[in-house]
Amino acid sequence: MEEMNKKNNKFYLNQIIKNVVNKKYIYGAVFYVSSKNNTIDLISAYGNVKDDEQYYIASINKYFVSAIILSLCSKNKLNLHDKISKYIPGQVVNGLHIYEGKEYSNELTIEHLISQTSGLPCYLTDKQFNGKIAIKELEDGIDQAWPIEKVIQEVKRMKPHFPPGKEGKAKYGDTNHQILGLIIENIIGKPIKTVLKDMFKDLNLTKTYVYEDLNDKNYAPIYYKSKILNIPLFLTSTQNDIISTAKDTMIFLKAFFEGYFYPKEKLDELNKWNKIFFPFKYGVGIQKFYMPRIISPFYHVPDMIGHCGSTGAVAFYIPDMDIYITGTINQQAKPNISFQTMIKIINKFGKKNDC
Repeated sequence: MEEMNKKNNKFYLNQIIKNVVNKKYIYGAVFYVSSKNNTIDLISAYGNVKDDEQYYIASINKYFVSAIILSLCSKNKLNLHDKISKYIPGQVVNGLHIYEGKEYSNELTIEHLISQTSGLPCYLTDKQFNGKIAIKELEDGIDQAWPIEKVIQEVKRMKPHFPPGKEGKAKYGDTNHQILGLIIENIIGKPIKTVLKDMFKDLNLTKTYVYEDLNDKNYAPIYYKSKILNIPLFLTSTQNDIISTAKDTMIFLKAFFEGYFYPKEKLDELNKWNKIFFPFKYGVGIQKFYMPRIISPFYHVPDMIGHCGSTGAVAFYIPDMDIYITGTINQQAKPNISFQTMIKIINKFGKKNDC
């Protein structure tokens, strides 16, 4: 009977993923669902990706960087309330955050960065001083490098959104975690890419790596609608963009919630949620997908905690159901389809607790 149930579950997951790839602009998908005790442990892929396909995890790299920061915090190598000026040279900090004529740069803390409450502009998604938007250029196929020195230089020319730590305010962006990378480098004394590689080794993430080779083609193609995004200059310049698999990402995700980086009994401290854009909130290094009952009146959609990426990459734990989901659709133009897929997976495989 148990073997029959496993076969049936695999069949249902295959059908869900097959239906995803039938959608416009979705050329391949892989999703992995696993329970805490592994009574459910299924992976399915369809289209131009395989079960063990390596893919670009996009902004899930923020989750990896946050995990390192939280690990350093748990080892008393830093405090989240520390000013970033404690770890970064004055010439980098000065002029970083000037809002309505007042400088707040020296008030910025590590917690502001890791929780997206710094108010700093995003060098990728906000309008630059010259009026251009970097992410739009990348999506148009205009590849360009964004090393940290260029990020700092450009951010100092852009307008912040609000003072650091303003109550109820958060603004999601890439700038914060790029600066966190600098802090990690200055504390550990190694480049951020090396620190990430050490983490991969420690967790035995054998198919995960930092993107460094301009000629690397060993991962599933990233699409923007029907166009393959070829952006090696950008991916190699950040020093923290990551290629991984659904299985490796699952190892990382489970490790995070089992207290590998930050004590398990203190993980609730990270649930300081601020709205960023619907249906997401941001806590301390983690993201929450939430769906109010008024939006989904016919069935309960439980909160999902973890992180996602702009390409439809996902890594989430669903506490109400006690299951984890990782995977991707590799489509920059339709990342919402990954969440539709996760909801279908949850409805099929999740066992509700009383709520």
